[in-house]
Amino acid sequence: MSKKIFSGVQPTGNLHLGNYLGAIKNFVDLNNDKENECIFCVVDLHAITVKQDKDQLRDNIRETAATFIASGIDPSKSIIFNQSKVHAHSEGSWMLSCMAPMGWLNRMTQFKEKAGKDKEKASVGLYIYPILMASDILLYDTTHVPVGEDQKQHLELTRDIAQKFNKDFNCDDFLKVPEPLIKKSFSRIMSLKDGLKKMSKSDPSDLSRINLTDTKDEIINKIKKAKTDSLPIPEDDQKLKDRPEAENLLGIYSSISSQTLSKTLEEFGGKNFLDLKTQLGDVLSSKISPISNEIKKLINDNKYLDNILEQGASKAEEMAEKKIKEMKKIIGF
Repeated sequence: MSKKIFSGVQPTGNLHLGNYLGAIKNFVDLNNDKENECIFCVVDLHAITVKQDKDQLRDNIRETAATFIASGIDPSKSIIFNQSKVHAHSEGSWMLSCMAPMGWLNRMTQFKEKAGKDKEKASVGLYIYPILMASDILLYDTTHVPVGEDQKQHLELTRDIAQKFNKDFNCDDFLKVPEPLIKKSFSRIMSLKDGLKKMSKSDPSDLSRINLTDTKDEIINKIKKAKTDSLPIPEDDQKLKDRPEAENLLGIYSSISSQTLSKTLEEFGGKNFLDLKTQLGDVLSSKISPISNEIKKLINDNKYLDNILEQGASKAEEMAEKKIKEMKKIIGF
């Protein structure tokens, strides 16, 4: 059965291994399936929920598009565009926000995490951005959305909004209720220095992450210096409990090698971490270094990247505007 897939990545700049294994690697697999119709969005409107430098934001938008392409997403097969170029996303967000109850947004845990202790200073945009995410998805009659654990709640909100709109306006199945495509394991990659913290570009230590622009030598060196414990690698995943750094490295190896954790434990069980780190460094550098080289090449060609984004926006706009016109007619505009 064919799937219509929508997903997006914020243009934060300096994308890392967590972004790749958590999302982009899966995007490439979806792109390569001939049965799928894929739309991959650089969600720049989501990015401005926190203050951005305008020149850096433009560069980050291009870098995110470059990362998609360098990783293997084919712009002739999938639509790649940046969100702000298709005005229907904002218009749809407003219409949906007018019928989504406040109580639904109050339950969103990510706002609480991102706003921190001083919620009064957080932007309204940060609070309501799950509505914009719903608009992103619903405008394209999306059937499936690849999500990690931290986005499951937002997709559930999208499904609730679609069902409420259809019920409120007596238009069964007008807004398609999308299904999640949940990556089974290790979609959440942790810091190389602290297995309890998510890998992040905001971590002050560059040794905490593998950047997608790192060189082969940098990747190998960071894996060598990654935090582990003094115990041997277990043969049973139950014995990884309370060993977050060990679990993280084994999970990274499993994900980059496209194999199960059980298979990895069969391979390394009983061995020390030097063996794992040596092989992991080799595997990561062989997979990530070509992507890094291609990203660096592409970000020097703004004309090419802008052209890909413009072509993608044109295709996306045609679909989104059609849906918005139908929404307006249903509402009464």
